[in-house]
Amino acid sequence: MKNTEKIANAKKRIDELERLIKYWNDAECNEAKIINLAMKIENKIA
Repeated sequence: MKNTEKIANAKKRIDELERLIKYWNDAECNEAKIINLAMKIENKIA
C-alpha cells in the first residue's frame, strides 16, 4: 500500500470518527432534554 493510499484511508477513518462523535454528542443532548422534561412533569404531578 502506498503512502497516499494510507493517508486517504486515515482521512476516511477520521471523518467517520468525527461523524460518530457528533452523533453521540447530539444523542447525549437529546437524552438530557428528555430527562429534564420527565423531571418537570413529575414535579408538576407531585
